[in-house]
Amino acid sequence: MSSKAPIDFYFDFSSPYGYIASTRIDELAERNGRRVAWRPILLGVVFKTTGMGPLPTVPLKGQYSLHDFARSARLLGVPFKMPTPFPFNAVTPSRVFYWLEDRDAGLARRFAQAAYHAAFPGQQDITKPEVCADLAANLGVGREDTLAALNDQAVKDRLRVEVEAAIAKGVFGSPFIIVDGEPFWGADRLEQVERWMQTGGW
Repeated sequence: MSSKAPIDFYFDFSSPYGYIASTRIDELAERNGRRVAWRPILLGVVFKTTGMGPLPTVPLKGQYSLHDFARSARLLGVPFKMPTPFPFNAVTPSRVFYWLEDRDAGLARRFAQAAYHAAFPGQQDITKPEVCADLAANLGVGREDTLAALNDQAVKDRLRVEVEAAIAKGVFGSPFIIVDGEPFWGADRLEQVERWMQTGGW
């Protein structure tokens, strides 16, 4: 286990760029002797602070972003298809993630990867509790346990605290990566993240 600080990887499950980054972040970290702390956030809450909105809803920029999501995925060989509807509220998978993380961080990460793949290439509606329960069940977690956790006030509070903490750290988008205190926004910043780790900054 590396003694170096982990890479903080903030993402929203409804974020196409977050999905693209999620397919690369662990490999990048491993190459550089790091681990990744996966941290789901809710962009809907973040947007109340920034005054922004989902990219596809922004005039002119929205049409470009839809084109760029697919183009970026093709460049990296990442399977991709926009979910319907989009954007969607990521509360359900985010709650499941943090509930699982309290049990096993590796299990939570595998759930996050499964949920992202279910939503983007898979066209599954991960806002539905039963869909997330099925994804967790595929990882060996009891469906009824997952469904019960979604209604647990402690789990709801955990997600709220995590989102508030992210905003307090300056997180305003997805993906948002912090490495050694340095913030990077966007899936197209992963090369900069790697160079920063390798050089100690510039």
